[in-house]
Amino acid sequence: MLQPADVLLLDEPTNDLDIPTLEVLEESLLEYRGALVLVTHDRYMLDRVSTVVLGLDGLGGAERFADYSQWEAWQRSQLAAGKSNRTVETQSPSGSANAAKESLTKKKLSYKETRELETIEQRIADAERELQTKHDILLEVGAMSDGARLHAVSLEMEAAQKTIDQLYARWAELEQKLS
Repeated sequence: MLQPADVLLLDEPTNDLDIPTLEVLEESLLEYRGALVLVTHDRYMLDRVSTVVLGLDGLGGAERFADYSQWEAWQRSQLAAGKSNRTVETQSPSGSANAAKESLTKKKLSYKETRELETIEQRIADAERELQTKHDILLEVGAMSDGARLHAVSLEMEAAQKTIDQLYARWAELEQKLS
């Protein structure tokens, strides 16, 4: 970092560093004007230093995100989509899998919880679309040049992300009751 460079490649730079050294490293990376490729498990540093997070799905796919929490939400939605695909694949042509699922649901969940579980995936998808809409608004030139609007949209994005997180937590809670 003492010599001029256009690109820095750092693989787990925070391993085995004490707190003062971590702070110096973070400050140096924040001042760095070139491109930085950072591989790390340090979420705090990742959120503080990065402007783009490249999320890998483990299947050869990659997406760009503004921060770690967006990548985490995307990863959960991919997992949820995978679960629903597996359910469809294992379902027999006679529909007995649905009947078995409904009987289990009726035994362990109340009517209200059953209805909630049936609609939660769609509610999550709707909330994620809303978050994406807010993100798109945030990237508009008009929003970037208007500080008050930028702040308001950022708060709306934060609220939308909180809603998504709550929906995922509730989904996990309902699924836990089923097992």
